[in-house]
Amino acid sequence: MTSTTSIPDYDVVIIGAGISGIGAAHYLRTEHPTKSFAILESRERIGGTWDLFRYPGIRSDSDLYTFGYEFKPWTDPQTIADAPRILEYLHEAVADDNLADTIAFNRRVTAADWSEAEQLWRLTVAHTDKTGRKKPDTVTARWIFSGTGYYNYDEGYAPEFPGQDSFEGQIIHPQHWPEDLDYKGKKVVIIGSGATAVTLMPSMAPDTEHITMLQRTPSYIMSVPREDPIAKATMRLLGDDRGFRVNRQRAILQQKALYQFCQRFPKAARKAIRKVNAMQLPDGYDVDTHFNPPYDPWDQRLCAVPDGDMYREIRHGHASIATGKIATFDTTGIQLESGEHLDADIIITATGLNLQLFGGMALSIDGEPVDPASTIVYRGAMMSGVPNFIIAIGYTNSSWTLKIGLLCEWFCRVLSHMDGGGYTSVRPVAPAGMGTRPMLDFDAGYVKRALHLLPKQGVEEPWKTTMAVSHDVKNLRKGAVDDGFLSYEKAEAPLRAPA
Repeated sequence: MTSTTSIPDYDVVIIGAGISGIGAAHYLRTEHPTKSFAILESRERIGGTWDLFRYPGIRSDSDLYTFGYEFKPWTDPQTIADAPRILEYLHEAVADDNLADTIAFNRRVTAADWSEAEQLWRLTVAHTDKTGRKKPDTVTARWIFSGTGYYNYDEGYAPEFPGQDSFEGQIIHPQHWPEDLDYKGKKVVIIGSGATAVTLMPSMAPDTEHITMLQRTPSYIMSVPREDPIAKATMRLLGDDRGFRVNRQRAILQQKALYQFCQRFPKAARKAIRKVNAMQLPDGYDVDTHFNPPYDPWDQRLCAVPDGDMYREIRHGHASIATGKIATFDTTGIQLESGEHLDADIIITATGLNLQLFGGMALSIDGEPVDPASTIVYRGAMMSGVPNFIIAIGYTNSSWTLKIGLLCEWFCRVLSHMDGGGYTSVRPVAPAGMGTRPMLDFDAGYVKRALHLLPKQGVEEPWKTTMAVSHDVKNLRKGAVDDGFLSYEKAEAPLRAPA
């Protein structure tokens, strides 16, 4: 096909000013300083997840040596860091690269249509502030980098429970935490057993009369140091830059070793984790009921508790765990199928999140809708048949940002290849008849609920979405950017001059 390119408003539009979007902006600023880009953020502040969620104790569940950026050393003593520290780090990253003027706040991209004739994306951008402006803007870009993650940040997963309208207390979802919630001296029940629940329980316990984590299914929960003494000593000895690099590499290897051990020896891993659980709980505690998941370690993400804070609150009698199915809510709490009743003044539904690709943006090519579920992901970075579009999804078995950094490096190498060859677009072309499987091969509930919406991954390289840093270093950092699966296109002279 012959096309005649137009000059876009930007070379790249980055959607989302969270950890992925800010990282992408850094790589563009440093690797392609002549390219124009803008970050469109639907909220009024940067930070994404770390600014949106305001529930007590919110923190990372990965070490910041790997969850932080490779290009910006993490120097805070907290290895497992709370949200305020992570936000401060992100603000510093924005300042370091002078990115503030590239961010447009209160701008939600609702649709993006690729024009084959003009070789650019035409984005429909709604205003989300309270200025009263209703007419959306139109922005054009050669590339879209979707740094929105895969969660729906407007609405969490909130199943309907029998009888919940009869409960006379408060029902709170962590995604919409009230700033003025008063739980001091009250009985609290948290429904859930994931990362949010194990964060909330120890954070709230000292101020409540009692707090109970009600789980239908237990999770694997491991104690990790909030401040790593080896990491701190390394930083003192080697300095911030060298110490950070050493700590980062050590953390990558530790994550890899733990994951591989759990995958290869699940019975031994289960036994070891439960033994550690028992050592930190009161004598005679029912570990077999409350810490015995029906799945193998790392079939779902392991939950981290800094310095064993959850175990400490259980030992002190401030918190407890109940395992069972809900029969019904009633006026004073929750009745379980076992007959046990959990009294509550406040019920927190830490039941998870909903998945949503691209922040809910509708994609089309020349007006024809793109169904992401019908595409196959190439190198975990692009969707088959979709030109000039990066999908930024991190690892599920280690730190999210490790993958994002490598993906940004690959993206910059593709841009260099296109500049050198005079190309205006590139799209992956999947082999006909190749087998597929889910892109996120993960047993978590939020993934299972959304499999029908997500792209697929292939069963052959480079169509596999790997979760191994070493593999992606080879393929994203060092692999070819013209391997026969990418279709590059050159266009004729511009239709119009740039503004």
